[in-house]
Amino acid sequence: MGLPAPSPLLSVQKKLSLRILQDFSGSNGSVEKGSRLLEGRSQAGGGSKVVFRDQDFKHQGTRTKSVKEGQSKLAVLFEHPLYKIPNPEMTKKDKLFLTNPNENSSKADMVLPTGKTPYETYPAWLKFHVGINRYELYPRQDPIAPALMKEMATQKIISSVQKPGGTQLKLIMTFPNYGQALFKPMKQTRDQETPADFFYFSDFERHNAEIAAFHLDRILDFRRIPPVSGRLVNITKEIRDITTDRKLAGTFFISPAGNVCFFGECSYYCSTEHALCGKPDQLEGSMAALLPDKSLAKRHSWRSPWRRSYHKNKKAEWELNPNYCTQVRTMPPYDNGSRLLDLIDMTVLDFLMGNMDRHHYETFEKFGNDTFLLHLDNGRGFGKHSHDEMSILAPLQQCCSIKKSTFLRLQLLATEPYRLSDVMRESLTTDCLSPVLTEPHLQALDRRLQKVLDMVQECLVKGKRKEVVVDDMRGKLAWPQAF
Repeated sequence: MGLPAPSPLLSVQKKLSLRILQDFSGSNGSVEKGSRLLEGRSQAGGGSKVVFRDQDFKHQGTRTKSVKEGQSKLAVLFEHPLYKIPNPEMTKKDKLFLTNPNENSSKADMVLPTGKTPYETYPAWLKFHVGINRYELYPRQDPIAPALMKEMATQKIISSVQKPGGTQLKLIMTFPNYGQALFKPMKQTRDQETPADFFYFSDFERHNAEIAAFHLDRILDFRRIPPVSGRLVNITKEIRDITTDRKLAGTFFISPAGNVCFFGECSYYCSTEHALCGKPDQLEGSMAALLPDKSLAKRHSWRSPWRRSYHKNKKAEWELNPNYCTQVRTMPPYDNGSRLLDLIDMTVLDFLMGNMDRHHYETFEKFGNDTFLLHLDNGRGFGKHSHDEMSILAPLQQCCSIKKSTFLRLQLLATEPYRLSDVMRESLTTDCLSPVLTEPHLQALDRRLQKVLDMVQECLVKGKRKEVVVDDMRGKLAWPQAF
């Protein structure tokens, strides 16, 4: 991973973890060429569409299940038919890791003397990696993600080294079961808003934004962000005393207030002026599960067509051309398949949390163009609760297209029984750093959600109903009996 040379013990651990995953790598090295439509999905610019009328939206919004007093809104939400839409039937090509074809029997079918399969004995991080497929990072209602979050929040840390690159300090934490997590330390308090004069590319990354982004992504049923958990870390025992990173070790000091501080090395916010200090050595941070090593599961990085200029005085082409989407629709991979609609999903997520820093996104190379987008690096979200940055919605506004499944879930989350702020508040209480978001940020979610729905309605008014809400469900959900 380009990290500093680890200890011999960690080298052995890494080799062992890679060896375990190699048993599942199969044909992972090959990249499917071309672009075929996902079974059960429709093209962004053609294919099966659904036409809604204004009364359909009102009808759908009112036919919701009531929630009894004391009942979990989040649990009721996940029991809704919209959260039970099945994936297409899985084939070997749809799984990131396959059983070794040279073996006579599948590891999953083998039974140990204890009565357990080898899979059942794997740590949560390995089960997470093995379960990744073309359609999702992790399944709905699956215990793997909660188990992995618990491990990242509680397991002993045996190694801490700085992750190279980037504008701000991040650490790679290693656990005794060979799992690893990306640690982003706390840089500002929950109630600190991004200053009005700050440019989007000069803002701090917030650890609580990473945590909240995972929960929001899950509530929207995207499931494209790796599990994230909050954690209170002891800077002395869990970073300074165990690090093998000499450069990182050289940046520790004791502040005049008697707190343990460090700043690491990076291109922007790594200096004594931006040091991270504990109280006296306790520091909050987010722990994000790492994706499989790129040597086993290559990822492709795509530059977003709606990338900002990252210049104080220049604007990007999409900011100057209101018909920019017409041009994007002719460019591969946005001219075919569901890629454009997937990008608009990501746009909705970014707008809800106020993230302007989405310059690139990634996909797993094995699945070619027909797969979900990874929603990584969300630390610049939830910076301003008092401002709704409408330019984030430019792809939705200019293309006037959205998945039917996404639109229906957004409508559902705007109703009282499933209010987005309520289910987010409930979901975030499970994190050990709760409260993760302040109330103004939670209320901003409801306000922004309504603005997304208003924008879709404006697209419908323009007379583009056949192209606005694109049917990606293909009869997988009964209508309207399911509501």
